[in-house]
Amino acid sequence: PLPEAQLDRFMLDIPVTYPTRDEEAEIVKTTTGTATAELQPVLTREDVIQLQSLVRGVPVANDVVNFAVDLVAATRPDAGGRPQELHKFIRYGASPRATQCLVLGGKARALLLGRYHVDFEDIRAVAPPVLRHRLALNFHARTEGVTIDQVISRLLE
Repeated sequence: PLPEAQLDRFMLDIPVTYPTRDEEAEIVKTTTGTATAELQPVLTREDVIQLQSLVRGVPVANDVVNFAVDLVAATRPDAGGRPQELHKFIRYGASPRATQCLVLGGKARALLLGRYHVDFEDIRAVAPPVLRHRLALNFHARTEGVTIDQVISRLLE
């Protein structure tokens, strides 16, 4: 596993499960033969830069930014706004980079849904993959069977 400082540099943590039996069989068939894939570019370098610029240009209301800031702050040990029962489970919380990723992820989600503004639901939707690898639970959480996703869900209530 990577150290916390390196994990923090990844924007999202998206769980990837094992393929089904049929999916795995198809993977094996398509990757162990002699056929080679015909690859065609989907986007140019300029397209990617333009899309990145478009995402960064999506406006975010101060209330939505403050919601993201407060959500990340609630993961930290000194957080006053965190639900009291979570204090005993979190060993360390998320850094300011998490807030940046919440807002950027919210902007991208808004665009994907055809909107040119970020709302609270965009931040809530990207919170689990943004925060999942940025929080560490302590021994008390592990002994009680509390997961990071449960903590994030509780923070979002």
